[in-house]
Amino acid sequence: MQRKFRLTRSTDFKRVRRKGKSYAHPFVVLVVQANEASKVRVGVTAGRSVGGAIQRNRAKRLLREAIRPLLPDLLPGWDLILIARKALPAESLQDIRQALTGLLRRAEIISL
Repeated sequence: MQRKFRLTRSTDFKRVRRKGKSYAHPFVVLVVQANEASKVRVGVTAGRSVGGAIQRNRAKRLLREAIRPLLPDLLPGWDLILIARKALPAESLQDIRQALTGLLRRAEIISL
């Protein structure tokens, strides 16, 4: 995922987590919050419940790759946080992409 689409600052993560609305799936949790910019920014996290460092890094790579082709279809002006759950590293990229598409539709920020 290109840097211009990333949510990087700790303060931004805290703001989205505190004020955003969350949508859950067994693989991933999506937290959305409107921003003042005209672009979409995505942050990806994986806590220790996912596993060791190797599993957490794999989960984050899978999430970044799953969201990348969906970015052009997202409505502008949103900050997203994707939080990996324990079951995510064992799933296929297609299953993760379908889960993300379903969550984005529930949040009404995708134009598909």
